[in-house]
Amino acid sequence: TLAGKVFKILFYLNLLLIAALVISLTIYGLVYAFHNHHFHPKQWYPPLLIATLCGGIVGFTWQWITARTPTKAIRAAFCLSPFLSCAMGVMFVYIGSAPSLAVGIVALVSALIQSLYGCWVSPRFDYAKRILSVSIADPPAKSMRWAFYSTLIGVLYCCFLVCGIGGARAIENRTMLTALLILVILLSLGWTMQFLKNVLQVTISRVKYMHLFGGEIMDTRVALHDTVNYQTGSVSLGSILVPFISLFRGFARSTSLIGGDNGEVMFSCVSCYMGIASLLVTRGNRWGFVHVGVYTKGFVQASSDTWDIFNRAGLEQLIDLDLTGSFCFLSGMAGGAMCSLVSGIWSIVIHKSYATEISIYAFLIGYFMFRLAMSWPQACVSAYYVAYAENPQSTQFDCTIPVRLEQLQRYQA
Repeated sequence: TLAGKVFKILFYLNLLLIAALVISLTIYGLVYAFHNHHFHPKQWYPPLLIATLCGGIVGFTWQWITARTPTKAIRAAFCLSPFLSCAMGVMFVYIGSAPSLAVGIVALVSALIQSLYGCWVSPRFDYAKRILSVSIADPPAKSMRWAFYSTLIGVLYCCFLVCGIGGARAIENRTMLTALLILVILLSLGWTMQFLKNVLQVTISRVKYMHLFGGEIMDTRVALHDTVNYQTGSVSLGSILVPFISLFRGFARSTSLIGGDNGEVMFSCVSCYMGIASLLVTRGNRWGFVHVGVYTKGFVQASSDTWDIFNRAGLEQLIDLDLTGSFCFLSGMAGGAMCSLVSGIWSIVIHKSYATEISIYAFLIGYFMFRLAMSWPQACVSAYYVAYAENPQSTQFDCTIPVRLEQLQRYQA
């Protein structure tokens, strides 16, 4: 598609420009450090680099735990994420600066919301455990190996960008320029890490779908080669659309829960938000990555077709209530909070004035590292749902989804 070609060019241009920017900033930062004591590389870099390494190691370990004991992993994610977020919030409050207090309050509120959310969805845990277990019971060959390779690439790329952020931090008396350069680097970090995650998701979901739908065993390397060579544009576009649409949909749902019945004006706003969210999700959703890989469709078309299939199969409510996305998100939150604590405590001990910014960067890196590591289990679940929706009578599927659909129908009745 035209959009795919445009975003393919934009993505590679982003990599080229960000590489040039980071190399220039790194050289500037190292040269500047020898002539001025405004920036201290020995106190700034180690906490962030070690936190990045920890994020990669623990993230890979976490996806291994998920593969071995998915039932325990789901409950652990819903418990650890609010606990670690709370600990991170306390750390930011302890730092004592105005920015750290603001971030600390946000982290504490986030921990409270996560706890309440975990209590609210706890009745769905049993089904979430079953669907995750059955989806990853027979994963594509060498899924762990590809997860390791992607995690390694993610760690190296994050370390590379950390060098650029440090170089930007070394610019003295140019606060706006420094902030702008760091923002550009962080945006590139988010887009690229989402791209890596979704490349693996398209690849693994294609292999899993082919096995579930037709019994075909496809070589994962061939699927990865096709994804990188022919679907870069669609994956790049999806890597931008899905996070923003998911964020807006979450906001619309939260608004609906909080103020859906409080006055005519509020009700009208909520209805508007939910209507927009319902429209957007048909044009951009993570389930569309399955058809991107299998049928080489453009991302928007793949998302629309997949959502239509869910509607025809009567799975829309089941998809809306699925906790796989929440599980992966909370895993990312827990990983980000862990990395933030590692770098933040280190910075408090050796150079407290760096603690706030380093902890924030470490949180973002940890979050993306964990989401990258968890991409293949999420891909297996996506492929399972899409393959079931297209052929629910296949002998490849057990009674997990039909039983859950019957339960939902009884609840509605």
